[in-house]
Order: sequence, then structure tokens, then C-alpha cells
Amino acid sequence: MEFIVANFAPIMFAGLICFLLLGFPVAFSLGACGLFFGFVGIELGVFQSSVMAWLPQRLIGIMANDTLLAVPFFTLMGLVLERSGMAEDLLDTVGQVFGPMRGGLALAVIFVGALLAATTGVVAASVISMGLISLPIMLRYGYDRRLSSGVIAASGTLAQIIPPSLVLIIMADQLGKSVGDMYKGAFLPGFMLMGLYVLYVVFLAIFKPTQVPALPPEARTFREPDGSGGYTSLVGITALSAVVAVILARNMEAVHTWFQGREVTFVATDEKVVVAMCGGVFVALVIALINKGLKLNLLSRLAERVTFVLIPPLLLIFLVLGTIFLGVATPTEGGAMGAMGALVMAWVRRRMSFSLLKQALGSTTRLSSFVMFILIGATVFSLVFQAADGPIWVEHLLSSLPGGPVGFLIAVNVLVFFLAFFLDYFELSFIVVPLLAPVAHKLGIDLIWFGVLLAVNMQTSFMHPPFGFALFFLRSVAPEKQYVDRVTQKVMEPVTTMQIYKGAIPFVLIQLTMVGILIAFPQIVTGSLDKEVKVNLDDIGAQMRDSLKSDEGATPTDPYGGPEEAAPGAAPKTEPDAAPGAAPGAAPAVPEPSAESTESDPMKAMQDALKAQNPKP
Repeated sequence: MEFIVANFAPIMFAGLICFLLLGFPVAFSLGACGLFFGFVGIELGVFQSSVMAWLPQRLIGIMANDTLLAVPFFTLMGLVLERSGMAEDLLDTVGQVFGPMRGGLALAVIFVGALLAATTGVVAASVISMGLISLPIMLRYGYDRRLSSGVIAASGTLAQIIPPSLVLIIMADQLGKSVGDMYKGAFLPGFMLMGLYVLYVVFLAIFKPTQVPALPPEARTFREPDGSGGYTSLVGITALSAVVAVILARNMEAVHTWFQGREVTFVATDEKVVVAMCGGVFVALVIALINKGLKLNLLSRLAERVTFVLIPPLLLIFLVLGTIFLGVATPTEGGAMGAMGALVMAWVRRRMSFSLLKQALGSTTRLSSFVMFILIGATVFSLVFQAADGPIWVEHLLSSLPGGPVGFLIAVNVLVFFLAFFLDYFELSFIVVPLLAPVAHKLGIDLIWFGVLLAVNMQTSFMHPPFGFALFFLRSVAPEKQYVDRVTQKVMEPVTTMQIYKGAIPFVLIQLTMVGILIAFPQIVTGSLDKEVKVNLDDIGAQMRDSLKSDEGATPTDPYGGPEEAAPGAAPKTEPDAAPGAAPGAAPAVPEPSAESTESDPMKAMQDALKAQNPKP
């Protein structure tokens, strides 16, 4: 028994692993393990029975957590957009834009995957949509089956890291950080990961062109009457939008100064990107509307199609992310606006129906319930684990690793990578992150950087053979048997499960490369965050004492204003520094004032010290 009591925390953790390996649902495994070891610990005297009395308060805290409201809002937004046909229009249009170049369809899938990630935030919706729409087209025109499967699965998982990602909301809640800061930190890494995917496809287009052929001329539908592709006007309107965006980004401080009515000398990079992008997009929309309304024929069919298809999701991105980054709305409010915007877009596209809304609401309820049950189970487990000094055991286990913070980060990422073979990102966020965060904080690691790093790593959980959920989603929509293509009428071979697994491996390696880049260059994440104001309490105390001492010789003032006046006929007051042996009949000496009896305001002194230590720019 003494051995069990002395090693209660590691035994409890091993018990959780056994529960999970037996195949029980994660939420119930966590809750059952927590309750079982809770009662065992009380009987063995590891902790007091009052520990279990804290559990209802913890559960009430979950229900009162406003941050978690963003999960159903963003889920509903993504599902409505996915079912309203936005993904289909995007893939069709962007595929026509990139189609004439080698690897163009794969580039279109990556680009649309990033757009869907920034509007839906749901991996399943992105992978299934692109698998249904783009996979038959890529197979039709001779794309390698492994590459086609891998690029679709990997592009769908961008919804894991590009805001408004659901896992970033959960990560922020578990780390005790702002969701807005987590979004800002993940903004640049998410699009850098997309860039690495693009580089891989470009590499294949150069060195293995047979795997990524160009779209044949007969498949290019948006052509002008003279037979041209209409790229000239598309390049022109794109260049004009880019110029407007660059000018807006360079003068963002002046725009903020005008809007807020006070001087603004610094604007974060992510805010500049979102607002400048919105400005450029708005200019393109105005030009397209004027051209169509007045029938000026300034834009080609391709340019007009691209403008009207891309503008709605880009505006929705600004509505959600722009308001969060600018501080206008909280993530929960941004999710609510995004859900409303998705419903309006579906209604404008004449795709809104009661059955669509019913399906979206049902799926949102199921996913939200799934998240909440896991969170409740994780809360039960963590409560008992903390009572058994589990965090101290984990801290001693991990803080003694060689290499300091870098060694800790490498070991943790290796651990998370292998755990992701068996657990998905929700389970990892609720089980592993609360154990690792205190150790990371003690080692001086920025928790936003740590959270984004783990989010990129956990993204591989969707791509791991054999349990990757993105691979399962793609397997559910990929052809399992021979079929006749509806366009070419050719008999097409099926996509095997092994081809899907092999296609995912290069993109898993790319994601791990991104993890290494973030470890080596943390400023990629932290550079876009607001600078933390550091306060030295010792300096503040010294400045307060100096301020109070400087006021000791000042004339006491009446609390209602003005120097104190002697009453008529009263004896004149003796100076504070009068000697004790004063002449008979003189007023009694006034004792020397101390810091405690001075009339100066200590709160004002502290505020002055703070201002002196952190002057405004």
C-alpha cells in the first residue's frame, strides 16, 4: 500500500492508458478513471474527501465558460457554407484559373483548402467536400492517385491551424490564454504551412510532370468569344487590388489614427494583412459590380467569375477574423457573426432550406456535445490528478530533461506525435495539454507559442496512417471500385486505401518540418502578438517611497482643497521642524510626519511610478 500511495499519480496515469486501450470512449474513460482513483485515493488517505466536493463547482465553471460558445458557432458556420455549395463553386473556379499550368489542379485544391479553413474551421467538411468534387476531376485528367489523395487530405487539415480553428479555441481555454491571441499567433504559421504544400507541388511539377499534368484545352470552360482565356483582365484587376492593399497596409497607422481619433504608431502585422486584404477585395468587388451593371465589358468571363465567387468567402473571413483582430468583437461574438453571415450567404445563393438548416444544426449539436462530454471527463480526471500532486510528478519528469527548454519542446513534440496515432486533437488537448502547460510556463516558454506549436503537431493526427481521421473521411468518398467517368466515359480504376496512406506520408513530413521551423524561429508566432508590459515591483516601490518622501515637507492641504487656514484667534502654528524646547506659550510642536501620516495619495504615487516605468510611445 505504501508503494501505491507514494506513486499514486503515475499509477493513475497508467490506469487511464489502460482504460483507453480497452476501447472505451474517451469521455467516459476519463470520467470513470477520475472517479475510481478519486474514491481509492480517499480510502488510502492520499487526499481528503473534500476533494470530490469541488467537482460540482468545476462542472458549473465549464457551463459558465463563454469562450466555449465559439465552438458551436464556428461549427454551424462551416457546415452551412459546406452544404450551400460554396466549396463546389470555389474548386470549379480556382481550378479553371490554375488549370492550364502543370500541377494547377493540386494548387487549386491547396488554395481552396486554405479558404475553406479560414471560413469553416471544420476538417471533416473541407476534406469531404474536396474529395467529392476535386478527386474525380484530378483522376480524370491523369493526376497520380497518391498525390491526389495526399493533397486533398492535407489541404483539408489546414482547418486545424488556420483561424478560426476549433482546436485553437480549445487550446486557448486549456492554456488560460486569449483566443484572439492564439488566432494572431497561428495566422502566419498556418499560411506558411500552405506555402510549403505549394512548394512541394511545384517541385513535382518541375521534376515529375507526369504526376501533375495540366488541364487540357477542352476542359477550360471560361473562354472569351475570340478563344482567349481572359487572363489579361484577371491579372489587371488582381494587380489593382494588390496595389490598393499595399497602400492601405503602409498607411494603416494613419487610418487607425483617423478612425480612433488619437495617434496610433503601431499596428500588428496580422491586422494589417486582414484589413488591407479587405480593402483590396472591396475595390475589386466595386469594379466588378460597375462593369456588370453598366455592361462595360471591361472584365473577361473568367475575371468576373473569379471576383463574384471569391468575394463572399473573403468578406466572411474579414467579418470573423477582422473583427477579432481589430478588437471589435470577442471570438464568441465573431463566431456568432460568422454563423449569421453564412446563413445570409446561403440565402443569397438560394441554397437555404429547412432541411439544410436542420442537418447543420444536428451536426453542430453532435460535435458540441462530443466536445463538452470530453471536457467534463477531462475535468473529473484532472481534479483528482491534481489532488494527488500529479502536476508535480509531471513537472519533475519533464523539467529534468537534457537541453533545457529546447530539449523539453523536442521531447514533448515527439510524445504528442506518437500519441496522435491513437488520440485525436480534442483528446490530446484535454488530456495532455493541461499536464504540459505548467511545465512550459515554469521553463519560461511563451504559452501562445507553445499552443500553436502543439496545434501544428496535432494536425498530423488527421494524417497518421492508420488512424488519421482525414484519411477516413477521404476513404469514405473516394471510389472503391471501378467506375465509368461521366465526362470521358472511360473506365477508371479505384483509389485503394494503401494509395491514400502513401499519399499522406510526404505531407506529414512537411508538417513535422513546420514544427521544426517554429521551434527554431519562435518569433514567427510571437512577433504578431501585443508586447507584454513588464513591471518591476521593486522599482515601483522605490519610486513610491521617493514620491512620498518628497511630499513630506509640503504644506498640508485640506482634503476638500486648498491649504489649511487657522481659525480666527487661534495661536499661530509652529513649524514642523521646531525644536522640542520651544518658548513657553508657544503652540505645541507638530511631530514630524511619516510616510504613513502624510497627506499625499499612495495610489497616485503608484500610478506615477507605473507611468514613469512604462511611458506611452
